Amino acid sequence: METLRNKKGFICDMDGVIYHGNTLLSGVKEFVDWLHKNDKKFLFLTNNSQKSPKELQQKLARMGLKVDESNFHTAALATASFLKAQGASTAYVIGDAGLTNALYDVGITLNDVDPEYVVIGETENYNFESIKKATKLVNRGARLIGTNSDLTTPTEHGEIPACKALVAPIEYATNRKAYYVGKPNPLMMRAAMSRFHKFGIHSPDVAMIGDRMDTDIIAATESGLDSVLVLSGVSSRETVERFPFRPRLILNGVGDIPNM
Repeated sequence: METLRNKKGFICDMDGVIYHGNTLLSGVKEFVDWLHKNDKKFLFLTNNSQKSPKELQQKLARMGLKVDESNFHTAALATASFLKAQGASTAYVIGDAGLTNALYDVGITLNDVDPEYVVIGETENYNFESIKKATKLVNRGARLIGTNSDLTTPTEHGEIPACKALVAPIEYATNRKAYYVGKPNPLMMRAAMSRFHKFGIHSPDVAMIGDRMDTDIIAATESGLDSVLVLSGVSSRETVERFPFRPRLILNGVGDIPNM
């Protein structure tokens, strides 16, 4: 069986792979130390839109991990890039600073009267007033965007609703389907792989590590990356049997990799 030690690049999900909420998972420090020691190129790729790369860097630093800000890419950044490419200039946003700042950075201003887009990401400030506002704006013609298609996200207190669960009431109320930008959307994966291409690293040389079959593993499979499922998040070995595709490897967590 091909070993992961020979891979030149690693794309790692964060929630359920690196941490649960504010709790670092077992073996992660050893894995990150191994990446640095062996000069592996790596990218932490998260569908969570709440935090900026700088905030994620600081979060890991508080957990004792030293990772450069350039090693992060988020669904918020991918969503901002998508909207910029679409020529968008205004949006009504249900989301936190990681999303709003990413939109500001590409020239998109917030508008709750006549926006071109309604954009929804993870947030703890979700309420019925924002749902009503978003529903009204979509019914008036605003296009509906979700930063990612995760229904739940793992925390140290168990799974909680994620972006797709927050978008669902607006989809039902308007009879409009949202367009989801994050994993497994190829837009997100191409943006991630472009970080490796400048080092001459291509898809066969890269492993993607995630805890979700419906985002991480299908994204790896469809992008030609080596697929590695870890059982430290929302999936179990029984979960795998419900899908028509499989990861190449199933590990307990990323801490298994340095010892392979």
